Amino acid sequence: MPFGISRSFFWFLVAGGLAFLVDVGVLTLLRDVLGVYAARAVSFWLAATTTWLINRNISFAGRHASGGLWPEYLRYLGLMLGGGAVNLAVYSLLAWALPQGPWWLMLYVAAGTVAGLAVNYLGLSRLLYRAPQKD
Repeated sequence: MPFGISRSFFWFLVAGGLAFLVDVGVLTLLRDVLGVYAARAVSFWLAATTTWLINRNISFAGRHASGGLWPEYLRYLGLMLGGGAVNLAVYSLLAWALPQGPWWLMLYVAAGTVAGLAVNYLGLSRLLYRAPQKD
């Protein structure tokens, strides 16, 4: 893996990059209709769903969460609330204090994404998709 990072973290970053594109795209499409805060809530939810699909199938492949598909999805979203709260707080603070043009909002989404990254990865790797125990 590049830079000596683990396979799961590498794919977690790829998932996050793709989710960033979903996040920014949806935010840009909906901001004039819903406003910058409601549009951000919808864009965040769709981005989190994007990361769930990639993380469960690639990033943490072989590390199965217990329970069915929907309970896993709900637990995933619950864990994402920690990083999401950090993400949305950074975004909201910047959107409140600085200009709200589309390019600015994209930068605020990026800042929020970076801020929530560690919280999300640790939650997933330590709680939902734990590595199998070695005997």
